[in-house]
Amino acid sequence: MNAPIDSPYHFGGTAVVFDLDGTLVDSEPNYFRASLGTLGRYGVTGFTWADHETYVGISTLETLGIWKGRYGIDAPVTELLDDLNTRYLELARADTHVFPQMRLFVERLHAAGLPMIVASGSSADAIEAILAGTGLDSLITRYVSADEVEHGKPAPDVFLEAARRLGVAPAHCVVLEDAAPGAAAAHAAGMRCIALPYVAAQADDPAFTTADLLFKGGQEEFTARAACDWLERSAPSS
Repeated sequence: MNAPIDSPYHFGGTAVVFDLDGTLVDSEPNYFRASLGTLGRYGVTGFTWADHETYVGISTLETLGIWKGRYGIDAPVTELLDDLNTRYLELARADTHVFPQMRLFVERLHAAGLPMIVASGSSADAIEAILAGTGLDSLITRYVSADEVEHGKPAPDVFLEAARRLGVAPAHCVVLEDAAPGAAAAHAAGMRCIALPYVAAQADDPAFTTADLLFKGGQEEFTARAACDWLERSAPSS
């Protein structure tokens, strides 16, 4: 696809697959607040931000399965999911922020005509609500939830499905990820990866060593220009 004349970048046949939470938007605080509410409903107390950080990058369904075993919750996963999603969507619609440099990056890719898609561990309802609420849906029109595939990250399923929906070979896809399971999933999918760890303490996780471009300082280090420059240098020829 040829870039519009006003785009300074030429990315060849690249397609870009975005993780959502912690990568495009700073949604983890909302997930933490929603988690406190859901766990509290089932009598679980003492859940901390540090506890929450251990689930960053894991699909919502897998997280709830872990909660059931760890906290002895008898309710079915579907009930927990409905409760958590209701709480989260209320918070997300009211207050979700796009990381400024990430919005600029998306705008530059959109101007260059690159295929883009969101591939997230969040539910389809949550992805749609966030994209619409932040205005990103005018730039990124396609998405896939890990709920729609057999295995969540670190399995490659959601990224492979994203490539299938874009009609692009995995080798021509670049994934943006903030979590170690996501970086591992990108590597397993045979995709290049730009990693920007959300949890600073996890920046040395071995999974991030597989990333092709690592912003070890996370969002504070990431810039749209640096990412675009790298994409242009590493673009496939066809």
